[in-house]
Amino acid sequence: MPTRRTLGYLTGIASILALLATAPGPVATAQQPAAPTAPATSATADYATAPTADTWQPPLSTRGRYIVDAKGDRFRLKSANWDGAQGSWTGSGSVDDPANHHSGQNSSGIPLGLDRVPLPTLLADFHRLGVNSIRLPFSNEMIHATATVSDSAVAANTQLRGKTPLQVFDAVVSALSRDGFAVILNNHTNTTRWCCGIDGNERWNSGQSTQAWIDDWVFMARRYAVEPRVVGADLYNEVRRDVLDDPNWGLGDEHDWYTAAQRAADRILTEADPDLLIVIEGINWTGIPVDGLPHERPTLAPARTLSHTLVNTHKLVYSAHFYGYTGPRHSGATGVGETHDPRYQDLSRDELYRILTDQAFFVAEDSGRHYTAPVWISEFGIGSAEAGAAPRAWFTNITDYFADHDADFAYWPLVGWERHDNWALLRYDSTGRRFGILDQGDWRGTAWQRLMTAPEHTGPVDRVPAWRMLVTDHGDHVQSLIERGRGDWDQGAYKAACPDGLRLIGLSHTAGRGLCTDTGADDPRAPGTAHTVVTDERYVPAGGDWASGYTKFQCPSDQFLIGYSRRGSRVSAALCAPARTPLGATGRTVWFDRSDNRPADAAGGDFAHGAYKGQCADGEYAAGIAFTTRVGSSGGPDALLCRRLS
Repeated sequence: MPTRRTLGYLTGIASILALLATAPGPVATAQQPAAPTAPATSATADYATAPTADTWQPPLSTRGRYIVDAKGDRFRLKSANWDGAQGSWTGSGSVDDPANHHSGQNSSGIPLGLDRVPLPTLLADFHRLGVNSIRLPFSNEMIHATATVSDSAVAANTQLRGKTPLQVFDAVVSALSRDGFAVILNNHTNTTRWCCGIDGNERWNSGQSTQAWIDDWVFMARRYAVEPRVVGADLYNEVRRDVLDDPNWGLGDEHDWYTAAQRAADRILTEADPDLLIVIEGINWTGIPVDGLPHERPTLAPARTLSHTLVNTHKLVYSAHFYGYTGPRHSGATGVGETHDPRYQDLSRDELYRILTDQAFFVAEDSGRHYTAPVWISEFGIGSAEAGAAPRAWFTNITDYFADHDADFAYWPLVGWERHDNWALLRYDSTGRRFGILDQGDWRGTAWQRLMTAPEHTGPVDRVPAWRMLVTDHGDHVQSLIERGRGDWDQGAYKAACPDGLRLIGLSHTAGRGLCTDTGADDPRAPGTAHTVVTDERYVPAGGDWASGYTKFQCPSDQFLIGYSRRGSRVSAALCAPARTPLGATGRTVWFDRSDNRPADAAGGDFAHGAYKGQCADGEYAAGIAFTTRVGSSGGPDALLCRRLS
């Protein structure tokens, strides 16, 4: 996990950090206007059939590495980012001067292009690209803005005159939904300042509290719960270091992205819209980009040892961003703040493929692990005016990787102004004429066409066992909605409970970690909310001492473990639920107080990195926890009673 940096760490480099405020984030490099090109004509490309409303059925959920629709059919996110509502001001000069906005494009805090092109025309062009989903960035400032947008900002869509930015956003969401697109809301920035350097938008709680950030998410999720094709909540964009501090993954402080995302996800799913996919991006940057000082792009690597478990097991999607001018340890800066680390575009094809797997795609490709989930590359892109051999090769290589690995993706950006942002897939001049990748002269078209038309998994996706970890590092991790509804079953202790439908199958000797699964038994719990909190040995039958000399918290007959609690490192209670069918009554003791004791195939993966751990076999359930409080012992779990499911 990344560690927090200290103030002393910054000694002698404050001037560098000040300059890093202008280091490029995604598509923030200085871009010259593209050379004039011919407007769209009949000699343009179509990449796929339009995704109509009857080709997929919301809501979306996950099965292993795949996203599926309500019918269980694979829904591959072939997406693009329609930006603008997150803001475009670069942070200096008058906000009213277009020259002070990214690429000279003043978005007015609403999706780009509404001043130039009617909404139906824009959506028709999106269909021609072949995309089936739109990542729609917004800022927290947009949510609370009360001033209406100028008439000029919606000149081509006069029905939007007199509306606030949020009301314009409403209209865009509704139009996209009606036209069959899946919409993923993305909290991109706190303010409407252009992302992503040192700009005041580094973290979800830069300039606001975590509580306010989550409240805004609950508001947005509730607002669009009536739109069934709003399918996802992309929690925050490119979490990264600010001037003084790194974000971290699991330290439990105010900079802990892992915990903040967990809290936001749970509140969205329980208070606003239980149908949404929850998209959690890895950490984009830690450290100071100076040769000799620690710095890196952790991306999704921390999920290997600490992954998220949501109240709905099948709603988690992980996300990452890749641009050619950045690198595994390169910030993307040029000049001051640039290091000698390679950029992604400096890597050979094989090196790039290895890095993509190591930084992100292991999450999808390692099946049957606690971190296994779909991976969505929610930003990548390049300019149509790019002439460099290395950046062009990178774009070909990364799109080939996405095609070969059947990856979910979202290009950045979708819409721009002609002679302003040549990165955009579609550019429009002031009269509404279209330019871009649909034109035959755009060099990106070949790679885009291969990406959009490569073989992919379609149709039904088989159900696969779910594996999820429980974490009581800094507090409760009760992911069962049934148990949340019943209240506090061990007041004052740190408590953990598996999501409904899963059972506890593994525990760690120290660290308070657990492993849940549904392998071999789909939702074995009996209907209702009954449970048993076990705090003594009353359910250990006479002659059934399966851990002699140890304290044993054993479930009653035909009940199975779904949770546990601890006070400090000591086991406090076992939480058991009744089974819907009779369970096996004979079992075995799995000891793990002196080493790991898990099945040979290690299904679920290492759910307590660095700690001894034990795990029942796939066809078993855990029926009891044994521990000791003798002098010199921690009181943590030492053994599990494992029994056959039937």
